[in-house]
Amino acid sequence: MSKQQYPMFIKEDIDAFFSLFQNNLANFVVIAISMLAMGYPAHIVYGRVIPGAAIGVLFGNLYYAHMAKKLAEKEGRNDVTALSYGISTPPMFIFLFGVLKPALDLTGDPEIAWQIGVAATFLGGIVEVLGSLIGRWMRENLPRASMLGALAGVAFSVIGGQMFFHTFEAPIIGAFVLVVILVGFVAKKQMPFRIPTSLFAIIIGTVLAYIVGDADPNLIKEGAATVGFYPPLPTLAFVRGLKHLFSSMIGLLAVLIPISVYNFIETMNNVEAMASAGDDYDVAEAQIVDGLGTIISSLFGGTFPTTVYLASVSAKWMNAGRGYSVVNGFVFLIASTFGIIAAMAKIIPLPVIAPILVFVGMSMVSQAFSSVKQEHYPAVVLAMFPYLANYLAGKFSSAAPEALAAVSTSIVPLSQGAMFTAIIWGAMLAYIVDDELKKAAKVSFVGAILAAIGFIHAPKLALLYDYKFTLAYVIVGAVLWIFSVVLKDIEHDSEKLKNQMTTD
Repeated sequence: MSKQQYPMFIKEDIDAFFSLFQNNLANFVVIAISMLAMGYPAHIVYGRVIPGAAIGVLFGNLYYAHMAKKLAEKEGRNDVTALSYGISTPPMFIFLFGVLKPALDLTGDPEIAWQIGVAATFLGGIVEVLGSLIGRWMRENLPRASMLGALAGVAFSVIGGQMFFHTFEAPIIGAFVLVVILVGFVAKKQMPFRIPTSLFAIIIGTVLAYIVGDADPNLIKEGAATVGFYPPLPTLAFVRGLKHLFSSMIGLLAVLIPISVYNFIETMNNVEAMASAGDDYDVAEAQIVDGLGTIISSLFGGTFPTTVYLASVSAKWMNAGRGYSVVNGFVFLIASTFGIIAAMAKIIPLPVIAPILVFVGMSMVSQAFSSVKQEHYPAVVLAMFPYLANYLAGKFSSAAPEALAAVSTSIVPLSQGAMFTAIIWGAMLAYIVDDELKKAAKVSFVGAILAAIGFIHAPKLALLYDYKFTLAYVIVGAVLWIFSVVLKDIEHDSEKLKNQMTTD
């Protein structure tokens, strides 16, 4: 097929571009608003994180346009749609509230915390690349209820719950925007003038906030002042960040590894969804590209992983080609370089953005249940609990440790390595439900090892920091192993006795 037969840009790319642009824009604004609210200074957020993320998005969009061209030439078609690409939304929130916020809270230094975030992103990219080798094995051997249940715990407490509180800090605005989001996304109603729901909510909510006095008009002036020149510059911050990450901040790996695994599985799922829609891309290549995009982003100061979007399928339904992907990449680079995203983050109040995040939290929790069989619902619920402890500890362990201890002395140790703890208990229960008690026992023994080296239930890597947790997992594993033999024998004897009675 000649180059002319698969064009660079077609009119259908226009709608697909605005759809993808709006999705990415919401993520970029959320990143800026959230990091500023945490205490990160503007020069780090606007001058490093946002431009770095834009470089990663540009790389992925260009490469996926290239993959579309390859597929079109290979199959002799001109109706191939490029994969959508951008900041991965669920991992974005995990990195915000599970990596960047704890790093800043524990170090008290935004520069060091940013370096840790860059290092975490760099490692996350490596995990994504390795996902091309082990992703399918992980998907087939790790109970989905444990993985999604752990993420649902984050979604319920840190994302949905926390943002629900922020929504009603300005009740007039927050309630209005929340209803718009629920009507548009949950009830799936079309907004006026066919404006995308979140874009409509942000525009109307922001205007209303200034009208009723819930936003300071001076913010518009401050937002305009942020327009400037923020070129993406290469950095080796990940080297310094790795030193902190593998010393005082080692506990963050308990968040980083599972969410990175989730990310490459998400890529796999979305590529497979595109295959069902007619464009069969190479899954391994896509996972490698996502990982490389994340790594490249970190080399320019970015602190968030990238992935294939589920929006790829909607772009296919719009009959888009590859042009929408290329334009999206360059538009975001320009918007970040000249401070346009920074201006929007200043002008838009948090209670306007918060309801969107409430919906994200709701969606993640709902997805956890809809993606597993009904028998595994209890495993999802059990896996959610450790991150409730993590949320409470993050809020009160420093500010009100006595009050936290009065609630329960187990909150702090359960909060340490909460993601791994969630996966362990979610997996154990899923295997118990499936009558695979020996597998459940093995998971418990893995928990014992993690507790023994301080990966969970300890503030740092240390041998037997609290031996009681290690011993608890060993005992549980032993009991499950014994049950796998004894209980089956009981079942066998009962069945044998029943048969004898029937014969008699």
